[in-house]
Amino acid sequence: MPTDSETDEEEAIDDSGFFKGRDGGGVTPSAAHRDRPFRLDSAFKPMGDQPTAIASLVERISSGERFSTLLGATGTGKTFTMAHTIEKLQRPTLIISHNKTLAAQLYEEMKELFPDNAVSYFVSYYDYYQPEAYIPQRDIYIEKDSSRNDDLDRLRLAATSALVSRRDVIVVASVSCIFGLGSPDEYKKHVVALNVGQSIKRRDLLRSFADMQYSRSEYDLKRASFRVRGDVIEIVPAGEEYAVRIEMFGDEIESLNLVNPLTGELLADERAVFIYPAVNYVLPEDEQSRAISAIKEELDERVAELRSEGKLLEAQRLLARTKYDLEQLEELGFCNGIENYSRHLDGRPAGSMPYTLLDYFPDSTRGMYTGGFEERGPDGEKPEGRNPSMADRVHERPDGTVWTGPAGEASAGDWLMIIDESHVTLPQLHAMYHGDRHRKETLVEHGFRLPSAMDNRPLTYDEIEKKWPQVVFVSATPGAYELEKSGGEVAEQVIRPTGLLDPVIEVHPAEGQVPDLLERARKRVAAGERILVTTLTKRLAEDLASYLAKNDIKCRYLHSDIETLDRVVLLRELREGDFDVLVGVNLLREGLDLPEVSLVCIMDADKEGFLRSGRSLIQQIGRAARNQNAYVVMYADEVTPSMAEAMEETERRREKQLAYNAEHGITPRTIKKAIRRGIENELRARKTAREAATPEGKEYDREELLGELQKAMMEAAQNLDFEKAAALRDKIKEVKEAPNLGKITLTRGEAAAVKPGTPGTKVKKKKKKNAKKREG
Repeated sequence: MPTDSETDEEEAIDDSGFFKGRDGGGVTPSAAHRDRPFRLDSAFKPMGDQPTAIASLVERISSGERFSTLLGATGTGKTFTMAHTIEKLQRPTLIISHNKTLAAQLYEEMKELFPDNAVSYFVSYYDYYQPEAYIPQRDIYIEKDSSRNDDLDRLRLAATSALVSRRDVIVVASVSCIFGLGSPDEYKKHVVALNVGQSIKRRDLLRSFADMQYSRSEYDLKRASFRVRGDVIEIVPAGEEYAVRIEMFGDEIESLNLVNPLTGELLADERAVFIYPAVNYVLPEDEQSRAISAIKEELDERVAELRSEGKLLEAQRLLARTKYDLEQLEELGFCNGIENYSRHLDGRPAGSMPYTLLDYFPDSTRGMYTGGFEERGPDGEKPEGRNPSMADRVHERPDGTVWTGPAGEASAGDWLMIIDESHVTLPQLHAMYHGDRHRKETLVEHGFRLPSAMDNRPLTYDEIEKKWPQVVFVSATPGAYELEKSGGEVAEQVIRPTGLLDPVIEVHPAEGQVPDLLERARKRVAAGERILVTTLTKRLAEDLASYLAKNDIKCRYLHSDIETLDRVVLLRELREGDFDVLVGVNLLREGLDLPEVSLVCIMDADKEGFLRSGRSLIQQIGRAARNQNAYVVMYADEVTPSMAEAMEETERRREKQLAYNAEHGITPRTIKKAIRRGIENELRARKTAREAATPEGKEYDREELLGELQKAMMEAAQNLDFEKAAALRDKIKEVKEAPNLGKITLTRGEAAAVKPGTPGTKVKKKKKKNAKKREG
């Protein structure tokens, strides 16, 4: 297979400056990135059960087994085992986690273990999302409403950019990865390659940026925008934090520099730069015209169908809404809810699978070339057509080894999928399609959307199974499905390298559980240890946190209403000792790596249900298993079957761990683990820039300051922002009680800064638009 180093650089770039891939499509990444191997960087070596588990997984996957299961107890180093497996297999890898908090933790760990490789984070970019819906019984239409997180969007685009440009990629994702994205082929075709000395017309370059959905700005230079000043063009790539300064002399690129978009400081000189599209939905003009024609054709057919059924109101509604969207598409190339037309934009047939993040990985069923291998028939030729027979698939890896796709399978991509906490993630993957389908059917039936909107959807579980090449299920409590798929064979990892044992469990009567919790918390806090408390509802978590705070316990609460990145900060601050007790609901179950936590208290443990099932209890028990003083208290009036199951499994593991420690002379010791700031570091430059743009705090006289604070408090109360008003009230009290030292400096935002999860505050949800009632 020819490498990029064997391809003349000029041949890879067409006259417009676009990078040509094989057969004129896609991207030809640099050989340095394409062939860079996965290299794990760690001072530690596999210990305990890890070497056996790694060898077992690598052997199964290398032999062509499609399914493998890693049964790993909490704290046994499952992530370390996954990392070693990836290094030995040398394949692009997708790790799916069931929530954003654990995905962020996995991302930080993988980023630390693979510093020279591309580790990316791909989760939903919405802080708040209210999908479009219609309630026929009350004739209420609810518009789509969302709050998009620009930082998460940048990280998503960085993930897709890495996948189309190099092979050494690990993407840590939530179930967002099975929802629709634009075509990866069109995305790759629109990558712009710039080289010093390259000839390209300035107008063509600017037009290519606009085609990739970059916006032109004459003043502010922000993400996904560009600015033109004479022969100097500055653009901030959608997936990056720096700007690219392009200096031209006539139609020739004279220099390429990376600069700070805020200060203009020169960061680096470059010989070549790639600019990736600002969005995943990218269409050339001819494709856009085709898509608009197809939408108009479907609209005419659907309106005629509705009228023939006597649904005149629905027909008129659909006609008005769709024509408005078409006008926006024709004039702007974009419209609100553009994803509902994704089938036409992608040129897919009705009922076909949407493109998702999975399609950005090397996938032989799509004939994609993605930085490291290409599809060949048994004699070395490229098969014709889009979907050649799976039995003929032969793939060559960069190291020269050959891998043949399993006959009869619907997919044989040369990449690996790892499903973390599979006992929770798999049910999520199952459920995504059905909820989306039911909502869309109602919208289509009542004329709010065209039937093609139903093809903008998450993948069905059967489709996911067809797309994954080889998969590893990872869980402390794998279910029947995982065990059946892997033929009952599991790589068991129960022994912890540090010799730590599963916790001792005590069952305490539910009566008086809160005072008992308070007393235990005080003892642990005095010993410098942390405590996790799990409740059944968000309200209980907030109320219990407030009670503990009133009794002089430094405490916070954590649940799903707290924003994604704030959750990561909360967990870090718990480890750092900013507070001692964290009260939560479901987010305190799987995967949280908190070695400082020595006590887990499970409130109302005898209330059978999802949160108190056998698997859930085992997971909650495991939160304390990284500390040598691990102890779990279940507050219950009776021992339920789920509690009994959890206690029996914990005892089985303890016996095995004790025997191993005795045999090898190991004394258990608490895990010592660095406190990572991976996601925070990704966003630090942007936050620093924002802070630098904010002027220093103003100096006030004491009375003047009190007047300003009083005014701000009243304004916050009038705007119904009671959390901010309460914080300002506390600041007023603090200023009044402080000695009068003359001038006082109040930095901007200081008074209003309330940390997420603080007892006595409620999470301020993103403001929803009012549901609109449709008349007649």
